[in-house]
Amino acid sequence: MSTTLTRALSGAVYVLLLVAATLYSPYSFLLLFGLLLLFSVLEFCKLIHLKPIVPLILAVTAFILFNLNNTVKTNEILLLIAALLVSARSLLFLFEKQPKLLDRNSKYVFLIGYLILPIIIFTKIPFIANTYHPKVIISILVMIWTNDTFAYLVGRSIGKNKLFERVSPKKTIEGFLGGAVFAVIAGVLLARFYLAEPIIQWVTIALIVSGFGTLGDLIESKFKRNAGVKDSGNIMPGHGGFLDRLDSIIFVAPFVYLFYQILYYVS
Repeated sequence: MSTTLTRALSGAVYVLLLVAATLYSPYSFLLLFGLLLLFSVLEFCKLIHLKPIVPLILAVTAFILFNLNNTVKTNEILLLIAALLVSARSLLFLFEKQPKLLDRNSKYVFLIGYLILPIIIFTKIPFIANTYHPKVIISILVMIWTNDTFAYLVGRSIGKNKLFERVSPKKTIEGFLGGAVFAVIAGVLLARFYLAEPIIQWVTIALIVSGFGTLGDLIESKFKRNAGVKDSGNIMPGHGGFLDRLDSIIFVAPFVYLFYQILYYVS
């Protein structure tokens, strides 16, 4: 089987699994993302050279505790603040030319604030109105996939100017802009024909997805470059590990959730 076909098949299985679990029920959605969190923690621990037992216990405990009750807003806001603070630290990490070796405390800060909390926050997004709205998650995923796909296609076709060469040599400014344009188009179409929600709301989310999704990809690339590996794992043929597939979601989640909180309080 050719590499391209293998990559296409494994990608299709991944997409179908995410869509099916999200649409089937809130329980299948939470179960799937709970499992994805565990696999991602294992991969991240390998990247930062951290023994996985305690991180796995932390991940399971936090995921269960914070998903037992979807009506306690105070806890969710605290989660969001913590994740945003670590997102800022992650950006500093990305732009450091010669980052220092992470000590044990820093490793746990990134583990919790960069990985565990954002995935938990992502699972909170469809429950913001206290009922389960799977279409919101599907739409965010579609825009992420659209942005990634067209950033790659446009960058490969006409990309000349490097976006952040020392971290990700293949990414280009043209590719980034192409991904953003098509993500916005996807947002307009989803708002109009799938969600029946204000177009400006989903154009804004598309821009958040494009900008912060790209940063999330770059940050994970920085962790991999520091670890001296190409992929976070090899569980998905042609795609690497689960962390490679979730890098955009991880960094996008807190900012999309923040946007929804702003909408909630404004309205």
